[in-house]
Amino acid sequence: MASADLRDELNCSICLNIYTDPVTLRCGHNFCRVCINRVLDTQEGSGVYTCPECRAEFKKRPVVQRNITLCNIVRSFLSTRPDQEETGIFCTYCIHSLVPASKSCLHCEASLCDNHVRVHSKSAEHVLSDPTTSLGKRKCFVHKELFRYYCSEDATCICVSCSLIGEHRGHQINSLEGASEKKKEKLRNVLQKLTTKREETEKRVQSLQERRREDQEKAAGVTERVTALFRDIRRQLDDLEKRALSEISRQNESILLSVSDLIQQLEIKKDELSRKMRHIEELCNMSDPVTVLQEPDTGDLCDTEDRERHDDQVRGVGDLDVGLISEKLHTLSDIITGINTGIYMQEPTDILLDVNTAGNIIHVSGDMKTASWSHINQNRPETPERFQFPQVLSTRRFSSGQHYWEVDVSRSGWWRVGMCYPSIDRRGGQSLIGNNNKSWGLVFCRGVFNNQYAVIHDRKEIKLLDNIPHDRVRIYLDYEAGQMSFIELCDPIRHLHTVTATFTEPLHAALWVGDGNIIISEKIRSWEK
Repeated sequence: MASADLRDELNCSICLNIYTDPVTLRCGHNFCRVCINRVLDTQEGSGVYTCPECRAEFKKRPVVQRNITLCNIVRSFLSTRPDQEETGIFCTYCIHSLVPASKSCLHCEASLCDNHVRVHSKSAEHVLSDPTTSLGKRKCFVHKELFRYYCSEDATCICVSCSLIGEHRGHQINSLEGASEKKKEKLRNVLQKLTTKREETEKRVQSLQERRREDQEKAAGVTERVTALFRDIRRQLDDLEKRALSEISRQNESILLSVSDLIQQLEIKKDELSRKMRHIEELCNMSDPVTVLQEPDTGDLCDTEDRERHDDQVRGVGDLDVGLISEKLHTLSDIITGINTGIYMQEPTDILLDVNTAGNIIHVSGDMKTASWSHINQNRPETPERFQFPQVLSTRRFSSGQHYWEVDVSRSGWWRVGMCYPSIDRRGGQSLIGNNNKSWGLVFCRGVFNNQYAVIHDRKEIKLLDNIPHDRVRIYLDYEAGQMSFIELCDPIRHLHTVTATFTEPLHAALWVGDGNIIISEKIRSWEK
């Protein structure tokens, strides 16, 4: 009994077998190293670790310590009872101590140690086998005889009497060894298939583990980019806020100075009027008609010219230039573009000119990005797509999303840039950008608009006052919103005008050049909603 009690104390509470490399937790309980590590692995990510024995909790994964004393006890115990630990079956006849069995007699249904095997009956009916606990299962429960054969039809083991006089008489009978070999062959085939499946499963597990690792790395990379992107956005927004507030403050100071100056002038005027009023009152109170009549005529102190001059002065003060402030805030579109580029967008693509649409007095550069007025006829073949005048469209069309592109107009003093439908006329004056209801254009014609911009659509012009043309222009399109904006890329950049329409066809970028040349200087930036 003492040996059995010791054996129970040496069992791991997880695998229920004798300890293998026993280790100890801080709570004092012992486990096999492999067993406790497997349990702790399953608790990974739960936020708390617990002892399987007493449920003691640990905030961090506990460090296991090898129990050297317990290791020595297990090693000593196994060295004295090697056979017992191999089979766990003991001799039936050694009643005073636990002696490992070396054989089992199927006839006697008893297990024997080496000493009892030597004195055991050697007759044929006493069949010895390796130690087993299932002795009763090896005899026919009807005839109480050992199984000798296997009935293939009923798939059961039978004794001699079953094969001769029992219910299995006349059936296909095989020896136990032969039937066992056939079954082993089938099991080997099953084992081979299972092995193959396990290998395939292992490969899938490895593939998924690799996928998980890649996804984790990808997520970490995206997280890093998004963090950097929003850090940059916050910086840009802070800078944008400072510039917008600075512009408001600058305009407000200018307006206040102008208003203060007008107030001072009007105060002087008021004092002068008060003086004249007092003089007139004195004249009205005089009794001497000669003196009154000899006084010079004061005239109409509230004449129309004086009022108009005052009104002009008031109008000259102006108001907050909301458009300029809005243009400062228009930088938000660039920030939004940066967000899309940083996370969702593909790289920007070049916007190229379509030579097949170019008129014969316009030259298109080899890189398809510069349009120039030409003195020499290009002698291109006449096609329905070709313009009669020095005008050209982009190869790409836009039917959704948000896009912008830029042009350098510094080498031309007579130009039109904008967008149009592909169904625009190609001949006659109505084919020019803005001279029809199928195109929208920003126009600059030296001397025609006093060197100022104008926006044209369907021959209707909107002159943009107080704008001295600069070298670069951006055209911004929001197709779904039906908006097309023209922006001047000066310092600070200025929003010139936004047209609103319901677009019914795809849109092409369009250029018209009257002298010099126009260069498409930027790759197109696009993002879909």
